[in-house]
Amino acid sequence: MSIIKRDRSIIIACDVSLDKYENILKETADMETIGGYKLGFYLGLEHGLPKLVEIARKYTKKPLIYDHQKAGTDIPDTGKKFAEVCKNAGIDAVIFFPQAGPETEKAWIDAAKEKGLGVIVGGLMTHKSYVKSEGGYLSDDSILKIYLNAAKSGVTDFVVPGNKPEKITEIRKALEEQGTKPVFYAPGFIAQGGKITDAAESAGERWHAIVGRAIYNSDDIKKTVLELSSQL
Repeated sequence: MSIIKRDRSIIIACDVSLDKYENILKETADMETIGGYKLGFYLGLEHGLPKLVEIARKYTKKPLIYDHQKAGTDIPDTGKKFAEVCKNAGIDAVIFFPQAGPETEKAWIDAAKEKGLGVIVGGLMTHKSYVKSEGGYLSDDSILKIYLNAAKSGVTDFVVPGNKPEKITEIRKALEEQGTKPVFYAPGFIAQGGKITDAAESAGERWHAIVGRAIYNSDDIKKTVLELSSQL
């Protein structure tokens, strides 16, 4: 089942205070181009996922995606506990960046699916010095394997860096060659230099732009969402 029903949408990254989080929900819940809301550790650890879900459900039934930044990096067995916590809180989908290897990746994906959670897997990030070719720790080839192994476990939803459209194209082609029709979720816009129009050309028919600061720091949230939506 699709995590988000629309082919293209804006997902708001809610790395804000609790009051600002609720205001974002009030302002945007009725906007068709908003596909869902991404909740990170900032709100999750300080206030708890059940409270965040409770607040959101006063305004919207749209998907709530929890991004633990970065989940899926522990031993395989802990995936069940993570999935249980998220499911019990009322979260709809989770984001994994399974850098701990293929056994952890498969175990955490399976655990989330068993609990009925949507699974979104990422490998490549938006910032500099992440992969070895840019001075980072992780090999470039290993990053691609994260996506391909996730697809082998039945995942169709993937996080890709919106400010690296050429890499989106590369990942998309690799997944399609393996027989997967990917749905992409891309952060890295505006504040991190990415252009939504560029990512749209690379991502294909189904993708969602994850935008945080450009929206929640805006003086007119609705206007900003409409402007960004026109670029999808």
